[in-house]
Amino acid sequence: MAYLDFEKPIEDLEKELEKLREVAEKSKVDVSKSVEELEAKILEEKTRLYTNLTPWQRVMVSRHPERPYTLAYIEYLTKGTFMELHGDRTVGDDKAMVGGFGEMDGRTVMFIGQQKGINTKMRQIRRFGMANPEGYRKALRLMKMAEKFNKPIVTLIDTPGAYPGLEAEERGQGEAIARNLLEMCQLKVPVICIVIGEGASGGALGIGIGDKVLMLENSWYSVISPENCSTILWRTWNFKEQAAEALKLTATDMTKNNLVDGVIEEPIGGAHTNKEEMFERVRQRIVKELAELDKKTPDQRINERIDKFSSMGVTEEIED
Repeated sequence: MAYLDFEKPIEDLEKELEKLREVAEKSKVDVSKSVEELEAKILEEKTRLYTNLTPWQRVMVSRHPERPYTLAYIEYLTKGTFMELHGDRTVGDDKAMVGGFGEMDGRTVMFIGQQKGINTKMRQIRRFGMANPEGYRKALRLMKMAEKFNKPIVTLIDTPGAYPGLEAEERGQGEAIARNLLEMCQLKVPVICIVIGEGASGGALGIGIGDKVLMLENSWYSVISPENCSTILWRTWNFKEQAAEALKLTATDMTKNNLVDGVIEEPIGGAHTNKEEMFERVRQRIVKELAELDKKTPDQRINERIDKFSSMGVTEEIED
């Protein structure tokens, strides 16, 4: 397992545990009590560290190389019934944006999300989850298809931002994202958006307008990444930790400011330490939220969705 910088105490303890088990296997000595004590110590240290993570440390966890990506969630949620759909019917198929129908708990759901890639080659092909305009247009095409067949939509957000290349701007990156914002506000079917990792800028917002917007505990959601914010304000990346703190980008901060609707807790140590448990928690939350949204009419959902996003950032001045 890969360890982050602040996880050094956990790494040392787990190496010690591994050596203890090797000794026990070779010498046939009963060290079960020592193993149990060390396992308890590891859990205690993980709990201590992950209960007090700084915003920058949460950003690091959201980028952990072993953290599950969109297709891993979809595969678990749909149990092999997922049928990926391709293309925007204009330019081509954007590998950074995936989507299609799948059956979850006996009902058909449209799943859409950014996919970063599980190895070096796939990360290049998928551009680390940074979608081109055709990716957002594909997402919108699939959303309208789900609306046509009256199927709920679940989007999984995990991107460092929309692709910043020249060709993306030439093909209308800004217009494609803006169109998605407009259309998603008016979708007649239930829409649930979940930030599973990084949620940066318009790249995330392009599939982030929903009846319920949720965040995983160690994900982040912001108009800009801490590094780029630091570069703009201080002309260097060296102040990324201060930038992360100032941006209020954690799930806790976003909930406190009424910018998202809830947080899905992760296993101690992050989603990558127990993927099955993380997938199950996401499944249960989706099922719960869909059950609540099904009770409302399309007009109710649309009006509440528009009101929710229209109220964000609104302030009142109190005169003396």
